[in-house]
Amino acid sequence: MSGRRIRVGFHLRQAAASAGRVPTAHSPLPLLLLALFLLTTGCTEGGRASGWECVAPANVGGGWDLTCRAFSRTVNDLGLAPGLMRVGNLPGAGGGIGFAHMVGQRGGDEAVLAAASPATLLRLAQGQFAHLTEEDVRWVGAIAADHGVVAVRPDAPWDHLDDFLQAWRRDPRAIRISGGSASGGQDHVKMLLLAREAGVDPRSVRYIPFDGGGEAMTALLGGFVEVFSGDVTQVDAQVEAGRLRVLAILASERVGGALADVPTAAERGYPVTWVTWRGFYLPPGISQEGYDRWVRLMEEVGASPEWAVERERSRLAPWFLVGSDFEGFVREEVRSLRELSRQVGLLP
Repeated sequence: MSGRRIRVGFHLRQAAASAGRVPTAHSPLPLLLLALFLLTTGCTEGGRASGWECVAPANVGGGWDLTCRAFSRTVNDLGLAPGLMRVGNLPGAGGGIGFAHMVGQRGGDEAVLAAASPATLLRLAQGQFAHLTEEDVRWVGAIAADHGVVAVRPDAPWDHLDDFLQAWRRDPRAIRISGGSASGGQDHVKMLLLAREAGVDPRSVRYIPFDGGGEAMTALLGGFVEVFSGDVTQVDAQVEAGRLRVLAILASERVGGALADVPTAAERGYPVTWVTWRGFYLPPGISQEGYDRWVRLMEEVGASPEWAVERERSRLAPWFLVGSDFEGFVREEVRSLRELSRQVGLLP
């Protein structure tokens, strides 16, 4: 399985500072946060808890949190971990705090991995993690995927994507958009790509970032924003409960479940797709033997009936790539995302 490669296309406390601005990769805030974290975090080898851990670099309720919890449940169900595999949330700086923690504090620790997605690579491509790069960790694999969505409250004045886009073109500054990634991250970039296709100036997009999709969706449901940029897994249950309406799926074809009747953006004439693979990286300094053990573990999890059930329950799509193939994929994607960031005005 490790040689199998499935290529899929791209994937209210910060409001005052971020709404209405398209940031550059040289914004000082992420760099200051990372530097402060590296100077003050006191995790040491002796202070680590025993057992395995999956670090979700965002708050509970977001995609990284979902990735860790779904994977950990399956590992525990299969009895593959020494004891129970636990999940730790470490939000901040669009995943940068978690990344810095793995590099600066968990080097050589073969009992921990961290959740990743195109959002991670996008921030690395833009230089948002200070001096850290994709070469500072070991990329072990991805075992599922998600699809981008554009969602609104049921009482929103737009019944269809075209209605929303017409209003967006008329007055883009009047519409606030929330997402669980930092400014310049994947939930932001999804909307910049849609804006470009719809004839909206990307520089006029009002994007408000939150530390995870759960907070971003709460902002929508509470009426603090008008639109939510997220993924299928984050909205499916809310749609079933009648608390959310999805205007479009950013996928090449429709998805099932509660969103089976929702058209893709491409069906409406806006060819924007964003597929969010769900994967993991390991800290630097681990042995090749330790790396290979994690690859074999992911192969076992990915092939198991238990993972198929968990993936379906979590509304994740099939996507599997591990080991050296995944490492090569990551490096290629960082280059592609750097160019994409230039195209939408996030890099000079």
